[in-house]
Amino acid sequence: MQLTAKELARVVKGTVEGDENVKVWKPCKIEEGCEGGITFLGNAKYTHYIYEQQASIVIVRKDFVPEHPIGSTLIRVDNPYMAVALLLHTFNERTKPPKGRSWHSHVGRGSKLGKRCYMGEYAVVGRHCTIGNDVKIYPNATIGDNCKIGNGTIIYAGVKVYEGVEIGRNCIIHAGAVIGSDGFGFAPAGDGTWNKIDQIGNVVLEDNVEIGANTCIDRATMGSTILHQGVKVDNLCQLAHNVVIGRNTAMASQVGIAGSCHVGEECIIAGQAGLVGHITVGNHVTVAAQSGVTRSVADNATIFGSPAIDANKRRKIEVLFRNLDKIVDRIDKLERR
Repeated sequence: MQLTAKELARVVKGTVEGDENVKVWKPCKIEEGCEGGITFLGNAKYTHYIYEQQASIVIVRKDFVPEHPIGSTLIRVDNPYMAVALLLHTFNERTKPPKGRSWHSHVGRGSKLGKRCYMGEYAVVGRHCTIGNDVKIYPNATIGDNCKIGNGTIIYAGVKVYEGVEIGRNCIIHAGAVIGSDGFGFAPAGDGTWNKIDQIGNVVLEDNVEIGANTCIDRATMGSTILHQGVKVDNLCQLAHNVVIGRNTAMASQVGIAGSCHVGEECIIAGQAGLVGHITVGNHVTVAAQSGVTRSVADNATIFGSPAIDANKRRKIEVLFRNLDKIVDRIDKLERR
């Protein structure tokens, strides 16, 4: 597939500076730019590459001012990262999606499969499921009984969706994810053993939710574990039973959220952060990487550390901590004096 700078500028809503008829056929990293490639400059620390690389087209900010001559055609945009998202989607859309249903796949009794669905080798849909139109279920994925999957959703290879799970439209669940396994519920028996508490709830993923590879989302003890519309979860995350995540919240790899924790809308939770159970995190909250959140958080807060506290206060503490030996020396000298 080849596209001209003029065609791509329409896609990313940018303006062309240079040859609008130059053609590209592959996206590439700026440090590996080559003829026929299109790349982007989104981070100032990579600026030196733009003068060295040989990509045919480079996407840059509208206010970018080059310090040296550039051989590439430029497409100027407001937001290079958003432009690249549109660009990659365009290239990906033009690849042929899989179609049809393998003879080795299985659809259980009472289940309804929508139009134009794809089922790969050894993909299984349980009994009494409702699968929407244009759903793709890749090889070795398993959908349990009584599940609902909305139009346009993609279930990648090896995903396990337990019974009763509800998945909305245009969701993406990456390989190896487990949706709806039992929550971690056990009652002490008094003799040192544990009695299992049956987990009879489900998981609800609303529209446009994306779940990363090998992430686990537990079913509720009662009621539902809910990820609201537009939530994005990275690889290797753990969301426990009865967790509720608000619209358009995003979390990076290895985040762990304990049971009955409620996270608000449009939050950002960075990698390896952990949230204890039964707390509420407000809307528009940012949790920095490796933070331990042990209490409820108000709207619009930025927190980090363990235990996580206000970011400005934590930065002051970190400065003091780095200079702790000098502070102790000063106190010792004052006390001796």
